[in-house]
Amino acid sequence: MTQQRTLAYWQQLATTVSIEGRAYIDGEYRDARSGETFDCISPIDGRLLGKIASCDSADADIAVANARATFNSGVWSRLAPARRKQVLIRFADLILEHQHELALLETLDMGKPISDSLSIDIAAAANSIRWNGEAIDKVYDELAPTAEDQIGMVTREAIGVVGAIVPWNFPLLMACWKLGPALATGNSIVLKPSEKSPLTAIRVAQLAVEAGIPKGVLNVLPGFGHTVGKALALHMDVDCMVFTGSTRTAKQLMIYAGESNMKRVWLEAGGKSPNIVFADAPDLREAARAAASAICFNQGEVCTAGSRLLVEESIREEFVAMVAEEMKAWQPGNPLDPNTNIGAVVDQTQLNTVLSYIEAGKEDGAQVCGGGAQLHKESGGFYVAPTIFNGVTNSMRIAREEIFGPVLSCIGFDSLEQAIEIANDTDYGLAAAVWTSNLSKAHRAAKALRAGSVWVNQYDGGDMTAPFGGFKQSGNGRDKSIHAFDKYTELKATWIAI
Repeated sequence: MTQQRTLAYWQQLATTVSIEGRAYIDGEYRDARSGETFDCISPIDGRLLGKIASCDSADADIAVANARATFNSGVWSRLAPARRKQVLIRFADLILEHQHELALLETLDMGKPISDSLSIDIAAAANSIRWNGEAIDKVYDELAPTAEDQIGMVTREAIGVVGAIVPWNFPLLMACWKLGPALATGNSIVLKPSEKSPLTAIRVAQLAVEAGIPKGVLNVLPGFGHTVGKALALHMDVDCMVFTGSTRTAKQLMIYAGESNMKRVWLEAGGKSPNIVFADAPDLREAARAAASAICFNQGEVCTAGSRLLVEESIREEFVAMVAEEMKAWQPGNPLDPNTNIGAVVDQTQLNTVLSYIEAGKEDGAQVCGGGAQLHKESGGFYVAPTIFNGVTNSMRIAREEIFGPVLSCIGFDSLEQAIEIANDTDYGLAAAVWTSNLSKAHRAAKALRAGSVWVNQYDGGDMTAPFGGFKQSGNGRDKSIHAFDKYTELKATWIAI
């Protein structure tokens, strides 16, 4: 679809698109109780997009009270699953009907290429809502194997009020990974989008009501983590917190849950994913192409980015050169141009972070094989050339810390055992990939890797049917698939004497 739209089309649409910055509570847009706002700056050119409501604990109290009252009323929570399914399918349809508006808001807000916003983010967001809606009336409860004079029922019940905090790298998609299963199972939700990219969440809340989701079921509170995010995490009437973001914040949410009401906390946090290429990979050129995409896609602002490239020593120099060549095809440009494949970093703070890691890599003795500089300063936006380091050891900061930018660390290994040791030598365990023609080696590696997702002879495989989440400090619980419903329901055992 983006091939049929030009840069001029998107630039013209950007002049007319409406920017809504208020909170959405009980089916209406509202200013923050304090009247405070913050600036929404586009990373494309640094221009002000609008003023966003800066919500705090007062707004959280109102939103949670509305969510609780709506949940208790049963207007959504006690609706038959088949009826909720119909509404969610309509919600997904509305997202697609407004796909150009939503894609543009996403690109203006966080800098990703418009072609990705439209064909990946918005399409996948709608699919998440639709898939969970379609699934919910096909999930059965259980009967326990009891004696003749007993009936043991095991039922799932909606958990209640869900607080959801989502990140800035895939704003609407990550929100819908939470909204889909939470809404399908009958919960009410208070959603806090990142202050760096709140626009699509604010807009889509209204579409949810238009689809038939009752007012008060979905509320959106823009603001900062230390204010409204903290208020939700400490709130005594929030039953469950779900989160995607940094490991540091994830740990803090667990503390807040313990300090308040022991609410359930489900976390998808950081990653430092190993992409392991053996000399017997079936197609080294395809592996190099995938390695470049794995670090450049979405400006490297991806929790599963293949940021550690582990290459067998016998082919390392040859293969790193191939990856460097492939990365030349990833040149940052105007995100509103449908031909652009890598856009702007989300803001000045993140740009500074990425540049500081590039300098750290140089200081630690790694060799830059491409990129390494800020680009397009004259635009007023935040752009950085995709950067590849060779000669990296797994003890270097660029190999151990999540950069969240297009910075690739190449590390050599001599054996399967050494590759697994290096791959698992990290605090994280979100994803990993293995490239080999040897079926036994692929299975041995997949079993040994401590990661929630392992891809073989590809990078970033899977769809809505596959659970997504991490081992170790990459979090707990799973998004996507039927397993996601576990986060938003409680199991109840009901034992009946006959």
